[in-house]
Amino acid sequence: MYASAVTPRRSPLVVAVAIALITGLPARALAPPADVPKGQITIAVNITLAPTWFDPAETPGVITPFMMLYALHDALVKPMPGNAWAPSLAESWTASKDGLTYEFVLRKGVKFHNGDAFSGEDVKFSFERYKGAGATTLKTRVAAVEVVDPHRVRFRLKQTWPDFMTFYATPATGAAWIVPKGYTERVGEEAFKKAPVGAGPYRFVSYTPGIELVVDAFDGYWRKTPAVKRLVFKSVPEETTRLAMLKRGEADVAQSLRGPHGEEARRTPGLTLKVTYPTFTEWLVFTQQWDPKSPWADRRVRLAANLAIDRQALSDAEYLGFGKPAPSIIPRDYDFYWAPPAHPHDPQRAKQLLAEAGYPKGFDAVEVATDVVFAPEAEAVINGLQTIGIRARLRPMERAAFYKADQDKQFKHLIRVGSGTAGNAATRIEAFVVSGGLRSYGGYPDIDALFRDQAAEMDRKRRESMLHKIQQLMHERAMFAPIVEPAVLTGVGPRLAEVPTIPGHPYFSPYEDLKLR
Repeated sequence: MYASAVTPRRSPLVVAVAIALITGLPARALAPPADVPKGQITIAVNITLAPTWFDPAETPGVITPFMMLYALHDALVKPMPGNAWAPSLAESWTASKDGLTYEFVLRKGVKFHNGDAFSGEDVKFSFERYKGAGATTLKTRVAAVEVVDPHRVRFRLKQTWPDFMTFYATPATGAAWIVPKGYTERVGEEAFKKAPVGAGPYRFVSYTPGIELVVDAFDGYWRKTPAVKRLVFKSVPEETTRLAMLKRGEADVAQSLRGPHGEEARRTPGLTLKVTYPTFTEWLVFTQQWDPKSPWADRRVRLAANLAIDRQALSDAEYLGFGKPAPSIIPRDYDFYWAPPAHPHDPQRAKQLLAEAGYPKGFDAVEVATDVVFAPEAEAVINGLQTIGIRARLRPMERAAFYKADQDKQFKHLIRVGSGTAGNAATRIEAFVVSGGLRSYGGYPDIDALFRDQAAEMDRKRRESMLHKIQQLMHERAMFAPIVEPAVLTGVGPRLAEVPTIPGHPYFSPYEDLKLR
């Protein structure tokens, strides 16, 4: 935690009057503008805050880091209200006719929180240090990043790639979110996470491990000065406590209220329950399906697990009917989505399949690992598996540790996985399905080949056909057990006047548009 000396602060009115006495001007003429940031908003978050979320270079194929990135940092292009490809640090961009070159015109006059000027060198540096989701694909296909001048950057591709902008300039990855080269090199990677400097609407003030992140409005933000002076993100994993804080006025926002707690927030006078629909799916991963000695190598066993899950009951109980049973790991709102036949809840057929596979009494599946926030979904899966004789225990983990273990391929049994990132079918498949994907435990040669072919295919219909074929193969092989497409239920207190949202994004953003009454 970094601290700075505190000096006494006089009110703007006192300062204005003093200046008026010296200059002879009316105090009214010297009063501060009405848009000076004021007040504080406290957001009770459902995760344990970790420094890894403060660095765009480490985004692991999930939406969680963008909760903080939208405050601390900025991207060349990012989703905003009414525009999924909003120009931000880049004023504009163009692609060459042959599709091999993309050139970004950078916004002039932008400063990072420490006063460093933003330039093309920061864009090149941020791309080269990026190591999160999609990094391998991006760096395999990008031949060079050229700083044409301080306000123009050119990306040269090795071959045509229709998905360059989807992989680079949406929250499918964090590659287009920019950090200051000079500061990052000067302090080092670990120190950057402890005291991040960005170009976003809020600047880092302090971080108390496991407790809270404090950020203050940055009056030099290019888009607009935030209306709210301070945001406090408090880590409150217990849902009952988040709701209690909201009711007592100790928090203005309570994230992720499930079932009864969401209903209580909806019925409490003065509180509001906001429902957002992110591009979010959850599913069960069979890590052992490539091990011929494992029961999970048999498609019938994986299909039985799919039939054992009561997705509709889970969605209704956890999301008050706003969620949807998931037929695929690909969100239905994604471009190139293929709608598979939904798996019914059919425990009897599941038992028959297990018997045919040689497991009439079921077997011990050891465990289902999960981010602790989604333990209810994992428990519902475990209960469903139990009804057909597959036994497993719950292994809940703090979110940052869970994602780190998953990226390192440490899990050996079942995993409840989810992702709410933007993108399209190809970005989700690249991270979770193909061999060598950031969160993939294996793959199939025909799917890998189709994925390579579609990446270079410029004809949209042929490309769509290949991506649909991949999804069809995923379904036919029961590679995963899709669970649910959650809705995000957020409790909002009476002090908030405006709560901005971005379609497909689960968190209230952009933060500079938040307003108090």
